[in-house]
Amino acid sequence: MRATIRRYFLWSFIVTFCGLVLSFLLGWEAGGPGGAVSFLIIAAALAVLEISLSFDNAIVNANKLNTMRPEWRRRFLTWGILIAVFGMRIVFPLAVVAVAANIGPWAALKLAATEPQEYARIIDGAHLSIAAFGGTFLMMVALTYFIDEHKEVDWIGVLECRLRSCASVRGLEIALVLLLVALFATGMAPRDAATFLFSAILGLLCFLGVELLGNLLDARETARDTARAGGLGAFLYLEMLDASFSFDGVIGAFALTKNLFLIAIGLGIGAMYVRSMTIMLVERKTLAEFRYLEHGAFYSILILSVIMFAQTYMHVPELFTGLAGAGMIGLSFWSSIRHNRRLERQEALRTAAEGRAG
Repeated sequence: MRATIRRYFLWSFIVTFCGLVLSFLLGWEAGGPGGAVSFLIIAAALAVLEISLSFDNAIVNANKLNTMRPEWRRRFLTWGILIAVFGMRIVFPLAVVAVAANIGPWAALKLAATEPQEYARIIDGAHLSIAAFGGTFLMMVALTYFIDEHKEVDWIGVLECRLRSCASVRGLEIALVLLLVALFATGMAPRDAATFLFSAILGLLCFLGVELLGNLLDARETARDTARAGGLGAFLYLEMLDASFSFDGVIGAFALTKNLFLIAIGLGIGAMYVRSMTIMLVERKTLAEFRYLEHGAFYSILILSVIMFAQTYMHVPELFTGLAGAGMIGLSFWSSIRHNRRLERQEALRTAAEGRAG
C-alpha cells in the first residue's frame, strides 16, 4: 500500500513540500511568524478544497483517458496539468482580480509582486463585487447538486431527500439564490446594493454559461465521438471539462484569501493531487471508494457561499472558513468509511449464514 502511494503521489508530495515552504516564506514576509503560520494553514486548506472539489473531476478524466491513445494520455497528464495549473489556477484568478479591481492584468500582477499593501487595498475595495459574484456562483453549484431528481445517494437523508423531491420545480435553485441575494441587498446602501446585485447577476450568468457548455458537450454526438477518437479532440474536450470543474474552486479560494500567489500555491498543490488520483484511477481501473466524500465537498461549497455573502457585512476569519469546509469533508470521509465497514460486516454475516445452511 505504501509503495502504491509513493508511486502515484511522489511528485504531489514534492510539490506540496515546496508549495508549503513558499507559502510559509510569503507569510513571514507579510506578517512575521504569525503571518507565516496563517499562510501555511490557508495554503493547506486551499489544497484540501481543490482536491475535494475536483475529486469527481479525477473520475471523469479517468473514464475519458481509458479511451485515449497512450501518447495523448501522456500529453494530457503532462501538458494538461500545466494548462490546468497555470491557466485556471493562476491566470484566471489574476483576471478576476483585474476585472473586480478595474485595473489591467499586468498592473494587478505588478501590484501583487511589488506593492502588496496597495494590492490588498484595491482588493478590499472590490471585496463586495467578489463576494457577490463568488457567493452566487458557489451557491448555484451546491444547490444544483442537491436539487437533482437523478441523485441516488444521500448522506444527510432528511435534508437531501426533501431537496431531491423538489427537483421537479424548474428553476428552484435559481429562485432560492436570487431570494437570498435580494435579502442581503436590502440591508445595504443604495450604491452598494446596486454593485452587489450586478455582481451577483454576473455570477449567476457565469454559472448558467458553464452549465450550458457542459450540457452541449454531453449532448453533442460529435463531441462524444471526438472524445472516443483518443487524439487532439479528446485532449481539448478534457481541458474544457477541467476548466468547468475547477472554476468553483478558483472562486471559492477568494473566500479564504485575497493573496494571488497564495491562491496559486494552494490550488496548484491540489491540482497535482488530482493528477495523481487520475493516474491511479486509470492504471488501477478503480473508482471512488468513499460514498459520501462528494457530498461533503458540495456541503463545503454551500458553506463557503454563505460565508462570502456574510462577509459583505462582517469579517469572518479565514481560518474558520477553511476549517468549516475541511470539517464537512472530514465528516463525509468518516461516514464513508463507516458505510464500507457496515457493508463488510453484512457480507461476512451473509457468508457465514450461507456456510451454516450448506
